[in-house]
Amino acid sequence: MIVVGGEALVDLVPGEPIGRAGNGSPKSDSTVDSGLRALLPRLGGGPYNVALAAGRLGVPTSLLSRVSTDRFGGALVDRLVDSGVDTSLVQRGDEPTTLAVVALDEKGTAHYTFYVEGTADRLVHDPGPLPEEATALSLGTLGLVLEPGAGAYEAVLRRESARGTLTVLDPNIRAALIDDPAAYRERFRSWLPDVRLLKISDDDAAWLTEGADPVAAAKTWVESGVDAVVLTRGADGISVITAAGELAHVPARRVPVVDTIGAGDTVQGALLAWLHQRGVRELAALGAEQWREALSFAAKAASITVSRSGAEPPTAAEMATTV
Repeated sequence: MIVVGGEALVDLVPGEPIGRAGNGSPKSDSTVDSGLRALLPRLGGGPYNVALAAGRLGVPTSLLSRVSTDRFGGALVDRLVDSGVDTSLVQRGDEPTTLAVVALDEKGTAHYTFYVEGTADRLVHDPGPLPEEATALSLGTLGLVLEPGAGAYEAVLRRESARGTLTVLDPNIRAALIDDPAAYRERFRSWLPDVRLLKISDDDAAWLTEGADPVAAAKTWVESGVDAVVLTRGADGISVITAAGELAHVPARRVPVVDTIGAGDTVQGALLAWLHQRGVRELAALGAEQWREALSFAAKAASITVSRSGAEPPTAAEMATTV
């Protein structure tokens, strides 16, 4: 079983433009666009999307999180169940659900403003040892930033690493919520000996190293103990860097992009699914050809996600029928 730890939240995604008619009444009309848009709720959160992606691809997946008992929280749990994700590790609380207001730029890239004070997901507690059937643990995004939950997830990471679990990290940086960047960067470096697979965007790699070349940064992280770094590079595709150097690269699939919400999370979930389906526990066992297969699978899954609004990872059936 794959265990994904981290936040479940609601993205408020831009819809139709909102203008004002002459009498002051609301009107949706692009000719009087005020610059504001209706906000539509979409269930999400980086780790939540990773769990959905893996579950929809047919592999046993469980989410470790704390989810509100409000209506948003109920919808988040229902969607997990509908996607085949086990919820036995989901903790519930009467605190509100975290909200993320999404702004899309001209390329469809998402930018976020978060409302996290006193919300349920940051109050997750350490559940103790994961079930014996847990073979992989994936962490990242706000879960490893916002206390006290970040400390709980860090404890799980170190304990599962010592147990021999395949540990996977996507920091998925949300800089606006990191009060002390230098302290976070130092904490990130302290996780690396306990991380077997690091999946990271080139933008996040640059932020973590204050502008270093992402491939050079990945090689440094491998030297720090990570077995493999998967570097997502937007339109430039996906690469994997191991102790052997840049072992494999695949181009991005060309599709009409609606938005990029959940693209990196889909890559993470698809990689986890590919590894699980092949029983891979030791990344050193993978050669260049196997890595190209894994990255191509992840790129295909992400291309389906970006072709539709919000984080909607594909199912196994959609992957099978998409050329």
